[in-house]
Amino acid sequence: MAEEIIVAGWMDYEPADRDTMLGHLVEVGMRTRAAEPGCLDYAMTADPADERRIRVYERWVSQQALDEHFATAHIKDFRAATTGLTRVGVSMEVFSIGASHSMR
Repeated sequence: MAEEIIVAGWMDYEPADRDTMLGHLVEVGMRTRAAEPGCLDYAMTADPADERRIRVYERWVSQQALDEHFATAHIKDFRAATTGLTRVGVSMEVFSIGASHSMR
């Protein structure tokens, strides 16, 4: 069984661009969850304490599923739609998860 992958971190955009970017991320997230069975979770949220920051959380069944995600038509569309938005910072990490358990 392949290790699950978690992508987590943040992206900062100019305050005037953040909500526009967030709208595009919501759209690509809906398309990703609907079309990619390897996607277990895909959430992008505005940070309420920072007008620039978008928090990122993705969970994938494998690295291969994540790699295939970047080759989809909806990611190509997303990249084209967000070309003019100004990102001013980013911190993203990919974690390979060998085991997990329910937290109660």
